[in-house]
Amino acid sequence: MSMIEWENREIADIDVAASERALLRQGQLTKPPGSLGELEDAVVRLAGMQGLECPACDNVHIAVFAADHGIAQQNVSAFPQEVTRQMILNFASGGAAITVLAKHFNAHFEVINLGTVTALEHPNVIDAVIAPGSLDFSVEEAMSAQQLEQAFKVGCEAVKRAEIKGADLFIAGEMGIANTTSASAIMAALLQLPGEKVAGPGTGVASEGVKHKARVIDQAINLHSNSLTSPLAILRCLGGFEIAAMVASYLCAAEKGITIVVDGFISTVAAYLAIQINQDVIKWMFFGHHSSEPFHRYMIELLNVKPLLDLGMRLGEGSGAAVSVSVLQLACELHRNMATFSDAGVSQ
Repeated sequence: MSMIEWENREIADIDVAASERALLRQGQLTKPPGSLGELEDAVVRLAGMQGLECPACDNVHIAVFAADHGIAQQNVSAFPQEVTRQMILNFASGGAAITVLAKHFNAHFEVINLGTVTALEHPNVIDAVIAPGSLDFSVEEAMSAQQLEQAFKVGCEAVKRAEIKGADLFIAGEMGIANTTSASAIMAALLQLPGEKVAGPGTGVASEGVKHKARVIDQAINLHSNSLTSPLAILRCLGGFEIAAMVASYLCAAEKGITIVVDGFISTVAAYLAIQINQDVIKWMFFGHHSSEPFHRYMIELLNVKPLLDLGMRLGEGSGAAVSVSVLQLACELHRNMATFSDAGVSQ
């Protein structure tokens, strides 16, 4: 499928009638109108997404996309590049935060390797290697058009697996040392901002390291200035394989009518790109949490959305989105199981 075809994918419609029925039910439950606040808004949105007056969030699909980044060679991360491979193996063996959360929610979990500098094999890792990581975008384009398309296919295939398993919610997580630099560069290019406005500490870079990251971003944008002509071109020149896969997964999930829960900074960058490609994608998105990565709050304001949680998290992996699943599940439980005024014999 060509990149032009990705831009023209049809996004599923929201069932407005189901949302209206859910809203009517909320007005009949034994509580003052609006007293459950955003839980009411969430369940009404879910009703429209699922076409059900009483929706559910019991079947969760979590896909973690992982890849190395050539930009790591510029010393923009607090961790060595080998950590990408080590963390993929940690996901596979169940020791990471996101795997603990996935087990708690009885979610279907998968980790997908799109390319690490050091090769790996594990029966619990989906091998979708494109190359041993993206290239150093401060000196050359991060990936070719063909590699971008391969990454998009990987993202869409993850959604197809979620669809087959009847997923109520889809969460895309990510892992890739230096991917906050890639994500920051993408936003700097999209919004035409200097690196210092978008660069943050990521996994824990000190203030001088953040300044260095900003300089690297500015250098890269200057290098590729003539090529940064569209969201897809920006993604190809400055992105990573796992970010590209997430963008495609959001587009495909919205096309198939599967509710998306977006994680933190890097996931929101992928979501922002997907929305730039097709603005209707946002109708299928919940934003799980406010990341403590500084630029994330600015992005949330740009998108005019309100995340479900604000816990100061900045781990990535899809972990913040997974924690927010509990909020959506409780919203559904209250909506389904609270008595109506007539059921309880309570005066309205």
